[in-house]
Amino acid sequence: MGFLSKGFLSKLKYIYIWKRIFYERLTEPLHLNIISVFVFFFGSYRQKCEFDLVLRNNHAYALFKAADSALREGKQKVTVIEFGVASGAGLCNLQNIAKKITKVTGISFNIFGFDTGEGMPPPESYKDHPDLYREGDFPMDFDKLQRALDSNTKLIIGRIEETMPKFKEQDFESCPIAFLSIDVDYYSSAVKALEILDMNPDQYLSRVTLYLDDLQEDMHNSWCGELAAIREFSDSHEFRKIERHTFLRGYRIFKNARWIDHMFFAHILDHPLRVAPPLIKPEKVILHNPHI
Repeated sequence: MGFLSKGFLSKLKYIYIWKRIFYERLTEPLHLNIISVFVFFFGSYRQKCEFDLVLRNNHAYALFKAADSALREGKQKVTVIEFGVASGAGLCNLQNIAKKITKVTGISFNIFGFDTGEGMPPPESYKDHPDLYREGDFPMDFDKLQRALDSNTKLIIGRIEETMPKFKEQDFESCPIAFLSIDVDYYSSAVKALEILDMNPDQYLSRVTLYLDDLQEDMHNSWCGELAAIREFSDSHEFRKIERHTFLRGYRIFKNARWIDHMFFAHILDHPLRVAPPLIKPEKVILHNPHI
């Protein structure tokens, strides 16, 4: 159980964790928190995710979204990519959640983590937020992390601009890209990471879920960092548009969770299912008017 895991319990020594629990959880309606206790002990894994009872629920939401979309699109396996691995806590969390979702849905996951392995490179301009990050931040213990990874989770070590071309030579049609977690802090690194969305449309699900990590600080804005990268990407691509999931909060049981504001979709507008979708409804849709 995510909230009883050793990793979560070790975080309880930090004040910011208690603040998040207070602001994101205890400010929610009392009856929902009471119901959560029963869901925690007796609910299905999907129900636990719906009640935000999984560690890093942004991962659980995104992977369930990927699996459900894959089932609708006739795929049995999907690709998940994390850009910016650092110590690897997020990558390990992704693979642990993926195993549980595979049991629920039957969809399997190939997981890749991109990182320099040596911490962040030097910033290239003010757009990289040198006011927040610096060269060498977030290093990795490669050997220790490698031992913790399953066979379907692989590290791609090196600068993104060096490792991306070879990675894109793979054929993802049978295992389409379904989720991108972008946690590279810099604008320049986010621009390079988004090049993964430049391939043929059949390499993706028709809609790719994105999590952008570095948005919440006062200094973050739409002209620097990851927000600037996705804005410029959408402006420069006719058939690839990245947009925040505006109505996601309305679909969530717990609406104060910060991760909700970090979720986006990359819409693959030239995807075969969008250009010429299969005829699902053989009859035209007629709406009932209760007033006549």
